[in-house]
Amino acid sequence: MSTTTALAAHHAPRPGLIRRQRKERMAWIVRGVLMSLLALLFLVPFAWMVSSSLKQNLDIFEIPLRWIPNPLVWDNYADVWTGERSMLRYFSNSTVVVVATIVGELAVVSLAGYAFGQLRFKGQNALFLAFLATSMVPAQLLLVPRFMFFRQIGLYDTLWALILPGLASVFATFLLRQHFASAPRELGEAARIDGAGEGRIFWSIYLPMARPALAALAILIFDSTWNDYESALIMITDEAKYTVPLGLTRFMSEDGTVSMGPAMAGSVSSLIPVLVIFLIFQRHFLRSMARVGLR
Repeated sequence: MSTTTALAAHHAPRPGLIRRQRKERMAWIVRGVLMSLLALLFLVPFAWMVSSSLKQNLDIFEIPLRWIPNPLVWDNYADVWTGERSMLRYFSNSTVVVVATIVGELAVVSLAGYAFGQLRFKGQNALFLAFLATSMVPAQLLLVPRFMFFRQIGLYDTLWALILPGLASVFATFLLRQHFASAPRELGEAARIDGAGEGRIFWSIYLPMARPALAALAILIFDSTWNDYESALIMITDEAKYTVPLGLTRFMSEDGTVSMGPAMAGSVSSLIPVLVIFLIFQRHFLRSMARVGLR
């Protein structure tokens, strides 16, 4: 009996351990509540945009704010998709630009990242530092030279003027370089001993290992390209070639007034592809960000 009591006393939780567990649990609850409140705070503008997209223009800025529209004005979405200011063509143009940019940029930066991360050649570090230094140049300073260049080669006012500049990204190359540099070199050396070439090693061994990083980059490229207003404003003049950000300006009249209901409906519609892509690839995105954080 005494032995059982001694064992029970030995395995019983210590008071200090219990207090520490309670504090950790309370801290976890507090962090969860604060993060939830912060998330709700960031969702407020989106909720207002969705609510405004279903209101008449005069009801959008009424005070006090009415979150649930009455009546529901679905004509705003009909105007966006089937009306005279239909955005279907703009969505098609943005889709072409985004898909071409994602495929091209992932192909270019994965090859560059592999070269900087796994291969060894003379001047490698100096070349990589020089490449990183280009990121210090503000993108706005390149708009005028880019405009003049594309105009001279005949690609101005075409979708290629939006696709080609996005094929080389310093950030994406750096991210994949870090990923490939952390991959085991023994795998490549073993493949070379077996007679595999660099192309086969890259395609069959290292590229599949970079799938989470590529998925994360695809999300970031999609988001930045889909919402790129500045480049499209400079490079595109033909309305038939407008992308979604430029297409939203069609809801502004010549005197500067904006049809807020249809404009909000168009903005909500433009967010749907971004949300869908993130939900599809979020597992790979979070996995890649976690691996980057661990490094």
